Amino acid sequence: MCAKIKNRHRLKNKEIRGLKEEILENFDCVLNIEHSVVETGIIADNKIVFVNHEPCFIFKNSELVFTIFGLNRFRPKNKYVVVDMGAVKFVTNGADIMSPGVVDADENISKGDQVWVCDLRNKKPLAVGFALIDGDSMKNNKKGKAIDTFLYVGDSLWNYLAKSL
Repeated sequence: MCAKIKNRHRLKNKEIRGLKEEILENFDCVLNIEHSVVETGIIADNKIVFVNHEPCFIFKNSELVFTIFGLNRFRPKNKYVVVDMGAVKFVTNGADIMSPGVVDADENISKGDQVWVCDLRNKKPLAVGFALIDGDSMKNNKKGKAIDTFLYVGDSLWNYLAKSL
């Protein structure tokens, strides 16, 4: 089964540079997309950015956000949050990230930043969300919510896109 992509169009070089600048403004990663096929399209009412036909970014309220596919492809080195293995089953069911489950976090995370979540053992991306507290507080707080989860492995968008790839 192939996902139906509406309003699909290829981006111009100027638009690609703008996307790249927006991502590099917040994330430390190698983003070689200048010579790639970069397109946008609508899938299930979500505006997605495809890089070489892979859904790497999604727009949320006009902000460019990594998808799990994009995190796996571009491997950002900052804005990460590491959770213990006991939290993985909750994260992959869409739960928000609670401070007691956080074992490490980028200390440069500020409240409201886009962050990505990985597990302690494999360091594979599990979720994307928005920080409710700063990175240092995530590591040191013993209670309370740390991240509002937006995308996660196994969510409806993930399943929809995984079937079409």
